[in-house]
Amino acid sequence: MLGSIFRSIKRKLFFLVAGYFRFWASLKLKRWSPKIIVVTGSAGKTTLLHLIEAQLGSEAHYSHHANSAYGIPFDILGMTGVRKSRLDWIGLILKTPFKAFTKPYTEKLYVAEVDADRPKEGAFLAKLLKPDVTLWVSSLHTHATSFDALVSAGKFKTTEEAIAFEYGNLLAVTKELVVQNGDSELMHAQLPRTKAKVEEVFASSLNSYKTQHAQTTFEFENKTFTIPALVPKATFYQVAMVQKLLEYLNHEPDANFSKFVLPPGRSNVFEGIKGTTLIDSTYNNSNFDSLREIVEMFELYEAGKKWAVIGDILDQGKDESSVHQKIASLLENTHFERIILFGPRVIEYTLPLLSEELKNRTVITSFDKPVDVLKYLQANLSGGEAVAFKGVRFLEGVIQKLLKNPEDAALLPRRDPVWQKYLKEWGL
Repeated sequence: MLGSIFRSIKRKLFFLVAGYFRFWASLKLKRWSPKIIVVTGSAGKTTLLHLIEAQLGSEAHYSHHANSAYGIPFDILGMTGVRKSRLDWIGLILKTPFKAFTKPYTEKLYVAEVDADRPKEGAFLAKLLKPDVTLWVSSLHTHATSFDALVSAGKFKTTEEAIAFEYGNLLAVTKELVVQNGDSELMHAQLPRTKAKVEEVFASSLNSYKTQHAQTTFEFENKTFTIPALVPKATFYQVAMVQKLLEYLNHEPDANFSKFVLPPGRSNVFEGIKGTTLIDSTYNNSNFDSLREIVEMFELYEAGKKWAVIGDILDQGKDESSVHQKIASLLENTHFERIILFGPRVIEYTLPLLSEELKNRTVITSFDKPVDVLKYLQANLSGGEAVAFKGVRFLEGVIQKLLKNPEDAALLPRRDPVWQKYLKEWGL
């Protein structure tokens, strides 16, 4: 009862408190006055930000590790959020007015990653940023729990429409250029809301997609672009958007993205124990499309023995069962040596639908706790396997224990002390 009351109060105060930080951030942003480039979407925006950084380098300031109603104001003010204790909020509130009048960043461009995890968040940040350019990668069934109430209230027909509309608030205030995924009908439906020039990117433009260990090549519009990382086919949209942005900025592209650094947990490749290869996609698992992209990429990946660890998709709201049932259909088309299902949702909704045909060619097992996944892998890996991890709930802790080089743990997601505390509590 008390927990429910606390959550209700927290929701009501969310934008009220965030508005305090936004007010002071707006003063500093006005003094800074950069050209603002927003990257947004349900998935793929962080990779897009890093691809842009590989091209523009020190010409821009980037909102690394900040994309929310709190994170963006903190970034503009030059502050970090709560890291250790809720008591940190007192210090943040007190020093914010002083931070507003400190020297702003000197870069002429601001590349800001913007999320819209809840209703009104896109509109909240749109009011602050008023971007010159918006690059919109995707609009998916992500963080759906937060938007289900809008459908129940009759404001939207579907949760997907509600999510797309929230991102569309950024388009409504964009001044000069919108570049977005042209294959999404939901996103296309938001275009009448913008007065900016619009350019859409279509998958039909992609002529070739090739992966080789930790390198990916895309060919489109008579050009070849190489990413020094293993990324799914859908990353084509981000690469194509970067090219549109560089044309707008009159910036010469680096077709090899030689300075690109893949952010943690986005199919990063590591050497594991016993000569294994570990593919880490544990940053997020909040929509089916992203999971499908990783599974399809791993299906094409060249390796003798391929094992897939598939975790629950979170925040699916009323569609939780149907979304996890779709995973069963996806896995039917795979040819992995082993599939390890991880989490109560895939155990309840996915596992019972897997066919005997799949079970005859693939060893399938399931666990509810990450430590049990670790024990299974430690006991069964014989050497040379490629293991792809797609899921959250501390799977990065499993990978950490399987690394050949322990120092590579610094390249995994969720390295903050609070997350390390959770890992220990889960036996990792």
